Amino acid sequence: MRVTLMWEARAVQGRGPELLEWARTRILAREPLRREVFRAPQDRVLVLTWWEAETLDAELPELPEPDAGLITRPVHRWRFEAVE
Repeated sequence: MRVTLMWEARAVQGRGPELLEWARTRILAREPLRREVFRAPQDRVLVLTWWEAETLDAELPELPEPDAGLITRPVHRWRFEAVE
């Protein structure tokens, strides 16, 4: 099955570029099939990674939490299963 991990964080005001760079440079324990990084208003950063996995809750490398001083709240994470 194809699993997509979503990671979304909101930077402290004015630190969006720093959070974006932090997210872009994180190295995962293994390389996903695909990885895309997005930015949005209010200094938000979104990272999507795609994986082949046996189950939706399979153990997969995920981005960690940034330093607490860089973000306004805990990171939001969701897993999605691709459908035809």
